[in-house]
Amino acid sequence: MASGKVPPSTEDGRQSLDRAISAATEALLAAQRPDGHWLFELEADATIPAEYVLLRHYLGEPVDAELEGKIANYLRRIQAAHNGWPLFYGGDFDMSASVKAYFALKMIGDDPQTAHMRRAREAIRERGGAAQSNVFTRVLLALFGVVSWRAVPVMPVEIMLLPNWFPLHLNKMSYWARTVIVPLLVLGALKPQARNPSRIGVDELFLEPPETIGLLPKAPHQSLMWSKFFNGLDAILRVVEPHFPKRLRRRAVDAAVAFVKERLNGEDGLGAIFPAMANSVMMYDALGRDRLDPDYLAARRSIDKLLIVKSEEAYCQPCVSPVWDTALTCQTLLEVGDERAMEAAAAGLKWLLPRQELDVVGDWSARRPNVRPGGWAFQFANPHYPDLDDTAVVVMAMDRQQRARGHQSFHDAIERAREWICGLQSGNGGWGAFDADNNYLYLNNIPFSDHGALLDPTTEDVTGRCVSMLAQLGEQPETSSALRNALRYLRQTQLADGSWFGRWGMNYIYGAWSALCALDMAGIDRNAPEMARAADWLAAIQNQDGGWGEDGASYKLDYHGHEPAPSTASQTAWALLGLMAAGRSRDPCVARGVKFLLETQGTHGFWDEERYTATGFPRVFYLRYHGYSKFFPLWALARYKNSISGPIIKFGM
Repeated sequence: MASGKVPPSTEDGRQSLDRAISAATEALLAAQRPDGHWLFELEADATIPAEYVLLRHYLGEPVDAELEGKIANYLRRIQAAHNGWPLFYGGDFDMSASVKAYFALKMIGDDPQTAHMRRAREAIRERGGAAQSNVFTRVLLALFGVVSWRAVPVMPVEIMLLPNWFPLHLNKMSYWARTVIVPLLVLGALKPQARNPSRIGVDELFLEPPETIGLLPKAPHQSLMWSKFFNGLDAILRVVEPHFPKRLRRRAVDAAVAFVKERLNGEDGLGAIFPAMANSVMMYDALGRDRLDPDYLAARRSIDKLLIVKSEEAYCQPCVSPVWDTALTCQTLLEVGDERAMEAAAAGLKWLLPRQELDVVGDWSARRPNVRPGGWAFQFANPHYPDLDDTAVVVMAMDRQQRARGHQSFHDAIERAREWICGLQSGNGGWGAFDADNNYLYLNNIPFSDHGALLDPTTEDVTGRCVSMLAQLGEQPETSSALRNALRYLRQTQLADGSWFGRWGMNYIYGAWSALCALDMAGIDRNAPEMARAADWLAAIQNQDGGWGEDGASYKLDYHGHEPAPSTASQTAWALLGLMAAGRSRDPCVARGVKFLLETQGTHGFWDEERYTATGFPRVFYLRYHGYSKFFPLWALARYKNSISGPIIKFGM
């Protein structure tokens, strides 16, 4: 098939496309769980499985040699050619990931003199040693007694008692920061020490005596002026904190424990994310809770539910993604559109319906107290923290299925979700992931925020999804202020090259797809400058093999434009969906992208994708959704088939 030739222009081409769609659809249908949902693995870097091992030894739990052996196999396999551990496949050396992976392997029993351990140790020391680790790694090392608490910024637990107007109030932080920090405040106040029965340490990773380590200098994203201010405040707190009244400290600890208990979320865990879950377990342990205490048991069991255990390897996921996986799979199957796909999507949506949160008034209410709950969370359960991205995708799938089947079964759920999403629109017209107007940028300058991920500001990709949803539900810019303001936000955030930043997916390809679908759904002329520039940018960055690719390096602070990365199936699918939304279905670059997907599909019906294409926190934490290479390419192929077959009804994604 010649490059640039539309595959279905011949009988062979149409058959190739149909076969690919059929094989991927069959594989996706086979992955559906009996109750209707889909759940695929969610993989991060070495830090989460390493922390899981270290948590067990911190608590002094009986050694599970088989499990630890499998985790060790996983950690050894993902050690990179630079001899350390990266934050994503093919990424550069990362100090904190490497220190934790080395520590975990040594804890499991790997001899420091074996080749892989020696190479890792040398790589760490060549780059300044473990003293270059980030704050969260330093906290872990302090808990194990490797460094002193002087290496960790002061975060008094009395923060729990501050009034709402105070600049450092918890409500000004993101949901993930809140749930991670609150139990950590208790640990910082009590300063417990790991049981660590094997007495394993990692002093050899330092170039200086570990106990002499102080605070790191400011992070690259931090302002010099703000850093000086907060470092001065840290110095004052170190002097005065030991003299805080004991009664005040007791009240603050009690407030932190109450916060955790209210949001403990059963065996789905605090915040339904590993770092918060692990901190809650250590908090209960530090408070002397019995191992059979119901809260301790729930917190501890929530962590084991994140494990992926295979015949030779095992790792711990950062969280689970059933709502996201199910909603996106339903969207894909609705695009495929045959009877079996429609029935499977209906079962998935039926599973999603009762998971809408209608009762719990979550933390988002701190900024929007008069808005009723109505969103979906990312995980099986996380009632205090539904998110706007999942909610918008679920609503669009429900609306599309209703139209296809001619019923109104989801009407009330859709309207309640629309109300919640509109209620959480930020003042600048955009949407964040979990909160409204969470844009207190100065907080990213506190010493604790060397990761720069303390906030949940508005983002182009989530805003694009919400715009798509509102437009699909019939709102128009002329009569909807929410839609009008959001479109203004998207126009203002488009970069000069035509792309948009992608906060939750990697990266500008993801942002361009999200925004183009939104603009198209909102009725923006496909020849409008913003549409044309974005489509031209996507066409310009296509790889020679016909696919598209981008990696975590695109989040660097000195980003100056697209840097080529190997093609992936999921990013190719996003680019194709974006180009088709811009009216480029018959463009030769789309034909080349389709050809890439047809040629790289596996015999199992899916696409193999080792590279990470999703983002937890830019420059800090990246994700490999194993489902992305299963549903996004199928979605793009089905959309392509539908778009070249004649006029189709537009939907928001």
